[in-house]
Amino acid sequence: MKRVTLCADDYAIAPGVSEAIRRLIAARRINATSVMTVFDGLGAEAEALKAAAAGTGASIGLHVTFTGTFAPLTPAMATAAGTFPALSRLLVSALARRLDPKAVAAEVEAQFAAFHDAFGHPPQHVDGHQHVHVLPVIRTAVLDATARHAPQAFLRDVTPAPAALHGLDLKGRLIGAFASGFTRDAAGRGLATSRGFGGAYDFSAGHDFAALLTHFLAGVPDGGLVMVHPGRVDDPLTARDPLTHQREVEYEVLHGPLMPQILDATGVRLAVPDRAGSPAAA
Repeated sequence: MKRVTLCADDYAIAPGVSEAIRRLIAARRINATSVMTVFDGLGAEAEALKAAAAGTGASIGLHVTFTGTFAPLTPAMATAAGTFPALSRLLVSALARRLDPKAVAAEVEAQFAAFHDAFGHPPQHVDGHQHVHVLPVIRTAVLDATARHAPQAFLRDVTPAPAALHGLDLKGRLIGAFASGFTRDAAGRGLATSRGFGGAYDFSAGHDFAALLTHFLAGVPDGGLVMVHPGRVDDPLTARDPLTHQREVEYEVLHGPLMPQILDATGVRLAVPDRAGSPAAA
C-alpha cells in the first residue's frame, strides 16, 4: 500500500469548516489538518480538535497565514485597512524582496506562539495558507521558526508530483516554481519535508471532485501529501473567504461512501511522515 498524508487546510477559519474537518478526522477519512491561528476562539476550536483526533494519529499542524481579509496578529503586517494583503500584492512584495524581514518574522513567531498556547504543544507539521510559506522572506522566517519551535515537525513541499498534475495545470506548476529549493533549504536546518504534492485545482464549480481526488491520490508517490479544503458554509466563512460552496462538495466526497472505494482503487493507506520524512501509519 502507498502511504499518503491527506490534509485538510484552513481549520479554524470558520465554525462550519472546523466542524467538518473534525468529523472527517474522527471518521479517519483524512489524517491531517492545518490550523489558522489568527482568529478569535482558537482555544475552543483547539480543544474540540484534540478530542476529535484523540487516538487517530492525525497530524495537527500550523497553517501560516499572510493573506486574507482578516487582521494579522502583529500590527506591522497589516495594510491600511487593518488586514493582511491580498495574495497578488504579497507575491509582488515577496518576489521583489520588499517584505520587512523583521515584521514577517514577528508575525510567524506570533502564529507559532498562538498555536502552542491553544494546543499545548508545537505543530506536528507546518505549511502555509495559499502556500505563502515557500515565498522569499516568509520562507526564511518559517524555516527558522520551525527549527526553533518544532524541529520534529515536517514541512509541506508544494513541488507537484508530475503524475498528480491535472492537465496543463498552470496553477500547480506555478506553485511548484515558487517552491524551488524548499526541501534543500529545510534540510539545511535539519528539517524534514513531505515528498510529492497534489491537490491544486481552480476550485470552480463543475469539477468532479471524486475524480480529481482519485487522480491526486493515484499521482502522488509513497510519502506524498494531498491537500483538501472540506467544510460547511456559514456566515463567518462567507465573510472571510471566497472559497465556499466547493468546500461542501469536497466534504460530501470525503465523508461519503465513495471515499473507501477511492482509497482502495488508488492503493492508498493514510499515513503521515515521521521525523525522517518517511511515512508512518496513522
